[in-house]
Amino acid sequence: MPWDRNQMAERAAAELEDGTYVNLGIGIPTLVSNYVGDKDITLQSENGMLGMGPFPFEGDEDPDLINAGKQTITELPRTAYFDSATSFGMIRGGKIAAAILGAMEVAENGDLANWMIPGKLVKGMGGAMDLVAGVQKVVVVMDHQNKAGESKVLKECTLPLTGTGVVDRIITNLGVLDVVDGGLKIVELADGVTEEQLRDATEATIV
Repeated sequence: MPWDRNQMAERAAAELEDGTYVNLGIGIPTLVSNYVGDKDITLQSENGMLGMGPFPFEGDEDPDLINAGKQTITELPRTAYFDSATSFGMIRGGKIAAAILGAMEVAENGDLANWMIPGKLVKGMGGAMDLVAGVQKVVVVMDHQNKAGESKVLKECTLPLTGTGVVDRIITNLGVLDVVDGGLKIVELADGVTEEQLRDATEATIV
């Protein structure tokens, strides 16, 4: 069976290294905070928070504590708050080790499209363009195909780009792929998913 959203988030959390500062994008990546466990990871939100905890239990929500996606979150004993200028100074200054982001499309050369669908969805780019330009590693977490069954892992992106050649690793409901010379390399398959199934669902070149 392909991974569900929580399993994808748990797999993405395995990418995080002790002692690092990490930004989580909107969508599936926000779930990663629930799977950090005992790792010494400091999660950053570009709306001005360093040290995000997991999502609150029902009834414990604080409407003043939200992430960049306006979801209620929890704080930690070491949590710090600051303005957006300071937050983006951290991102643009290379202080954030990794960003885990959602995507609408990813190309085999690492191009990323994750901020708009012309005429349908124009949500604003948020911090995405700064993140992909400023962090040391970009991991994308998304469904492998769209609702019409079309691949989101492409030879070339068709939607407006967030960044060119910025993606390092792609985690989908079917498995894990790395961006390498000449295309994508299969790193891991989701439980019960065959290599043939992943290849059939992928437009991009798999080397």
